[in-house]
Parts: sequence; C-alpha cells; structure tokens
Amino acid sequence: MSRTPAYAAELRDALTRAVRGVGERDLARATEALVSRYRSVAPATAPILASQVHVAAYAAYRMPATHAALSRVLGDLAERGLAPRSLLDLGGGTGAAAWAAAGAFSSLESVTVLDQVEDALALGRDLVRQAPSEVLAGATFARAVAGEWPQQQADLVTVSYVLSELDERAQEALVADAMQRGRSVVVAEPGTPDGYARVLRVRSAMLAAGWTIIGPCPHADECPLVGSDWCHFAARVNRSAEHRRLKGAELSYEDEKFSWVAAARPEVAEPLAVQPHSGRILRHPLKRKGFVEFHVCRPDGTAGREVVSKKAGERYRAARDAEWGDTLP
Repeated sequence: MSRTPAYAAELRDALTRAVRGVGERDLARATEALVSRYRSVAPATAPILASQVHVAAYAAYRMPATHAALSRVLGDLAERGLAPRSLLDLGGGTGAAAWAAAGAFSSLESVTVLDQVEDALALGRDLVRQAPSEVLAGATFARAVAGEWPQQQADLVTVSYVLSELDERAQEALVADAMQRGRSVVVAEPGTPDGYARVLRVRSAMLAAGWTIIGPCPHADECPLVGSDWCHFAARVNRSAEHRRLKGAELSYEDEKFSWVAAARPEVAEPLAVQPHSGRILRHPLKRKGFVEFHVCRPDGTAGREVVSKKAGERYRAARDAEWGDTLP
C-alpha cells in the first residue's frame, strides 16, 4: 500500500483555506459535538452535519483521516490492477473518497459525490476548486437521499464511514444500492469491533451475490478472527496546526484505524492480481535481529504467525520494509 496519501498536503491546504473565517470557539464546540457523536454506535436520529459550522468542523477534524484511510485502501486496489474510469461516492459528504481516488487511479475520468447535506456538498465543491488534478477539479457534487439515489452506473462505488449512521436495515439497503450501481464496491468503516462487524455483514452480502472479494481478505472463507479479534488497519495522518488545535493534540500526526472490504463483479475481478497471494499482515510486524515476525491472514482461511528469516535473502529484505496492512512478501 502507498505510504503517503497522494494530494494529502494539497487537501490540508484546501481545508485551512476553507475554515478560515469560521470562529475558533464555534469550530471547537462543533468538533466536540462531532467527537461525541462518532463515539456512539447508535444510528443517528438527526442530521449529524446540522449547520455550516458543523460541516467545517467535520472537514477539518475528520476529512484528513478519512482521506488517509481511503488512500491506503484504494492504493492497495490500484496496485492489484483495479483501474476504474468512473467513481460514484454514496454519502460522500465533503469528498474525502474523491480526493483519495483521484490520487490512487490515473485511469479515473469522472467523479460524482452524492450526499443529502447541501452544506457538505458546497464545501466539497469549494475544496476541489484548486485541486491538483483535472478529474478532481471537475468532480460533480450533487444532493441525493439514501434510498433515492439516481440510477447512475460507475466502475467503482465507495461507501465510507456511513454505515454507522444507519440502522441495520438501512445499511443493507445502502450496500445493495452500491452493488446495483457499481462494477466494484469499497466499504470502509472505523477500525473498531462494531465497525468490523458491519464490514463482515457487507462481506457476507457481497459473497452471497456472487461477487469476488478483492481486498483485504486473501480468501472467501469465514473470517478467522471472528470471536477472538477484529480485522482493522491503520493509516498515518499528518496533522496541520489547525487540526492539532481542534483536537487539542500535541503530536504532529495520528494513526487512523479503519476496517474495509472491497469486492467486484466476477468479470472485473478475474484479471486482477487478487488470489492467491501470501497473506495480509494484520498487525505491526515485529522486526528482530535476523528475522521479522508477522501476524497474517492466509489464503487458506486461517490466521497466525509467520516468520521470515535473514536466510530468505530478497524476501527478508522485502519483509523488513513491510508494514501493517501490506501483503506478506
């Protein structure tokens, strides 16, 4: 996976410009309200982005992390050969997935972001006004309500950090809508046990529909972590000064934890480099003198310890550079 999200610096600059002029106290209060909401696992009973200030706070507080997570996910799929020409982002808000897709796929020709909050869409349009790519600068941000999405088709449909706001029936409907409109679908959620549980339900629905899992799983069997652990990954986020102020943080970075699943129609998945491979690294590798120890999910449907020793030569050198979330060299 890509280590540094493309366009991350440009997005930070755009966000800094976008929140300029919003009162710092109002921004801080709105951020506190959003933090409280996102820590809840209950479906939302009212719009989360209820005002322009809440939208600005969301963009400054959450958008860099969502962009970093989606950049890792879409970068992984790009390395496997996925090359969508069109992106449809359902519930995409201010456009984090659009920025990530534009950075991951040189093949991309059109981007459409749909959301029900006009203030979020307006900010999304403002952020891409000086975007570093033509396809991103020309992205369409349009209002649409879940369950009433336009019948638009796309090579790739993304649903990121949305399911937690919905009850289970609405989650199922949204995933069905995404699969109806896309040739491939990516769903990302917070890297928590409940986020992982939602991703597992999505994975089951994709397999039941006859789609092929293209990430992160190296197999289509039951997840070997069920009942003992949960599958999640991390993306490094470099914080701007504004980001640090909003979060009351001192460090210049944070690690965004996320869970995800991607699948494609069989005719799309067949030419991709998806299976078999040597496994997915599930935790930070332990790098010792003369060997590297990994915890991996394997193509045979099991998970466990793998060790690559110095005797493995080139594989060992690749193992020294491998990170959590990568495929095992």
